[in-house]
Amino acid sequence: MKIKDTSEQDIQVITSSHKPKRFALIAIGTLLAAALIWQVAPSAKRWSQAEKSVSIDRIRIATITRGDFTRDISVLGRVVAAVRPTVYSPADGTITLAIEAGHEVEAGQTLAIVDSPELTSQLSQQQAIFEGLQSSFERKKILAKKQQLIDRKAVDLANVKLTAAKREKRRADQGYKKNAISQIDFEKSQDDLENATLLQRHAEQDAALNIESLDFDSKSLLLDLRRQKLMVAELQRQVNGLTIISPVKGIVGNLNIQNKTFLSKNQAILTVVDLSQFEVEIDIPESYADDLALGMTVAVQFEQQSFSARLVTISPEILNNQVTGRVRFLDKMPVKLRQNQRLNTQIILEPKLDILQVKRGQFLESSGGRYAYLIKDGLAHKTVITTGARSLSHVEVLNGLSAGDQIIISGTDSFNSAEKILLSQN
Repeated sequence: MKIKDTSEQDIQVITSSHKPKRFALIAIGTLLAAALIWQVAPSAKRWSQAEKSVSIDRIRIATITRGDFTRDISVLGRVVAAVRPTVYSPADGTITLAIEAGHEVEAGQTLAIVDSPELTSQLSQQQAIFEGLQSSFERKKILAKKQQLIDRKAVDLANVKLTAAKREKRRADQGYKKNAISQIDFEKSQDDLENATLLQRHAEQDAALNIESLDFDSKSLLLDLRRQKLMVAELQRQVNGLTIISPVKGIVGNLNIQNKTFLSKNQAILTVVDLSQFEVEIDIPESYADDLALGMTVAVQFEQQSFSARLVTISPEILNNQVTGRVRFLDKMPVKLRQNQRLNTQIILEPKLDILQVKRGQFLESSGGRYAYLIKDGLAHKTVITTGARSLSHVEVLNGLSAGDQIIISGTDSFNSAEKILLSQN
């Protein structure tokens, strides 16, 4: 049997030499507790003030800055040919195509021929009428010359008779003075002179009137001839137009008709696309319609390069909540553009100098731009703000914030419009 010692019954006695060490440990613990309380108290205060807590890693923060601002919008554009004329059938007839879709053509090259018997027949008829009028006009000139000779002959004969009557009158005067002729013969010579004078005067008047009448008839016939000539020229132009030529150098687009089909007048045949000059057709949201103006600067992005362009046309109507516009390149046009290719375009609406601005973010849609969460001392305070113009990357700040302030620019829908949000580190 083993007997235990008395070690379990021993009690350790602390002497007075260990008391300073104990007090030092207590003091250190007190200081550590105070420091801990000093560190934790602000966090605890912020925690008590906040309505919600959000990890700072889940939000985006941006700083309010002051600088130059460019108001712009970005829209997707479609490359279209600036010149793409459509050719139409000039008359009713059967068409014979000389090309196919996709063929490259030169300006003036024959594209198709329309066979129109009706138009050709009209030209032949009008040409015959023109030739008949021309023949009548030549005949009229000959008749006019003939009539002039007849009138000249009548005037000359009247002049001869007048001369003879004057001579007989002188002879009668001398014979009457010498009583060689009777009173009756003397008076008869006077009557003959008057008669010859009247005949000569009327002959000249008739000749002048005939000349005036012939001139009038000739001018009237000449007008008819000119009118018919114009009609023939117009029909000839239409007949020449039956041979359809390319108005520009380019490529043939899709054909609207089949070969050897009957066409009606003014029916579309095909489109020729001029590949030497392109424009960009853009659809702009209706909300920006009032801000648009002709001549605005546009930046077109193509293969990571920016090309200068200008807004040249704006549709006067709104379709599907959009306004259609045309953008034309200024100095340099990309060389690899293709019809209907999609390009990003940036329209410069308005430049502003030295204004408050902040990066765009989802907070604009979440709050409608009426408020933002301003970060101070680890808390995000809901602050009423007023925003102005917006660009692709920034938004103008009119009221509520100052340069250097930091706000949350990510979406704030999850905050449920809380007044204060605690930003935690994890």
